[in-house]
Amino acid sequence: MLNAVDKVRAAAGDRKREYRVEELAEAAGITTRTLRFYRERKLLQPPRKEGRIAWYGEEHLTRLRVIGELLERGHTLGGIAELIGAGESGRDVAELIGLEAAIVAPWSDETPLRLTWDELKATFGDQLTEENTAESIAQGYIAVDDDGITHISRRLMDATTALVAEGVPLSAVLDASRRTREHVDAIAEIFIELVSTQLLGALSADAPLPPGEAARLTERILRVRPLARTVADAQFTLAMDRRVHAEYDELLRQRRESSAENGAEGDRPNT
Repeated sequence: MLNAVDKVRAAAGDRKREYRVEELAEAAGITTRTLRFYRERKLLQPPRKEGRIAWYGEEHLTRLRVIGELLERGHTLGGIAELIGAGESGRDVAELIGLEAAIVAPWSDETPLRLTWDELKATFGDQLTEENTAESIAQGYIAVDDDGITHISRRLMDATTALVAEGVPLSAVLDASRRTREHVDAIAEIFIELVSTQLLGALSADAPLPPGEAARLTERILRVRPLARTVADAQFTLAMDRRVHAEYDELLRQRRESSAENGAEGDRPNT
């Protein structure tokens, strides 16, 4: 049998943690002024009132942490209010955040590379011109400061230096890079259109997403991402096969024609 003290302790243990305004702000790592501002903007659900005292629960603390996370990701308070409104309409905010993260997550896993001007000079020599540097900046691959450059991709930089070492001029490499970028941007646009139309069409509708739909879309996007890279890689290698065979056949044709012309010249009688 529980005595009176034990009953009080048990009841206190069963009750969820509640906070006054100052306690909630401290737990969330914000000021009370910010907390009240969120209340005024309808970002925080109303507290439980007990007389003149407002009591906040764990759900309020969770909401404040979600707001902080969204602000760190660059969301505006208006956008956060829309997300929270969607959650209160039946769409889970955490699912929507997960969907957004899946949509905007980086596709590349490139590692930046830092090089000093002395290292660049040793690598490219006289080809390290203002024109080539300006072209690299224009393509968005390097950032320049007084001590050197930072390239966004170690793999691309390694490929560039290897091609230059094989005798390909740096200007020609940069020209090929610029033209390649135009084509890959077009390929990316095709995939974006495919995903937007076929997979994410529900996001453009005025009606709210059904419960659980955001989570299902997130899983679908995560499955499709590696498939897109596979298709792009396969299409490129197949295209290279076609082009290499076509170029080689053209080279053989020109050699045969040249041999035939030389043979005809040799068959002509001397005058």
